Amino acid sequence: MEPLELLYEEAGQPSFGLPATLATAYGGDLGFTTPCVYANFVASLDGVVALGPEYPSSGSAISGREPADRFVMGLLRACADAVLIGAGTLRATPRHLWTPDHVCPQAAPDFRELRRSLKRATPPQLVVVTASGDVPTEHPALQSGALVATTADGARRLEGRLPPTCAILTAVQGPALRMADVLAALHTHGHTAVLTEGGPRLIGHLLGEGLLDELFLTTSPVLAGRAGTPRPGVISGLELLPNQPAWTDLISARRRDSYLFLRYRLRTPSGGPALAH
Repeated sequence: MEPLELLYEEAGQPSFGLPATLATAYGGDLGFTTPCVYANFVASLDGVVALGPEYPSSGSAISGREPADRFVMGLLRACADAVLIGAGTLRATPRHLWTPDHVCPQAAPDFRELRRSLKRATPPQLVVVTASGDVPTEHPALQSGALVATTADGARRLEGRLPPTCAILTAVQGPALRMADVLAALHTHGHTAVLTEGGPRLIGHLLGEGLLDELFLTTSPVLAGRAGTPRPGVISGLELLPNQPAWTDLISARRRDSYLFLRYRLRTPSGGPALAH
């Protein structure tokens, strides 16, 4: 793959010392100071990240399956202890696996080398968040193994239904699920570098609790448009402007052809309700 062109990089960022092949393809190094929660999205020029429930895997449609975007997705997964998604994302992508190799198989040996250097012997742990326990238990990602973070009521609904490769993470008692409790439970499992590809509602909950540290945003050179079907941006279920803006700082910018790969750091936390669906 042709390397990404580095346009801007803030000085002094943490670095993992990527294997040479990955560093060349990415156009430099990459790293995180843990604990860290970072999100990755691809958006159209007009800000659409999901095309609606009738379009499964709409991220691929928005990105055009651009190889550079899939490489960055795989690289960010390879850096993570855990990949955090919501049950809606699981339902919307019925054949997906949230592993580095699944989106960029040609870089699989280099991803494994990176994980060995980070003392992470296994693929990142998939974590599915559901307050209700409503998940497609036949999904191949669950068959491969996952933690399902849910409430006591959700755990009762899932009892005996999950594959033996899965474990239930009951973060709180009651009908609502706070992301702070989920992350605290993940930290006890040693998962301190958490990537979320969880969808706009989950991002809204993380932002609402002041828990999102960084956002990676691929801007795809396509216009998606909006009509009768809701087509959300990065955040759903949380209103920030004008009274509660969440400002960010651009810390990295890369380019491949007409695609932009942007990295932002969140400045200040905010506060919001628990996840209750």
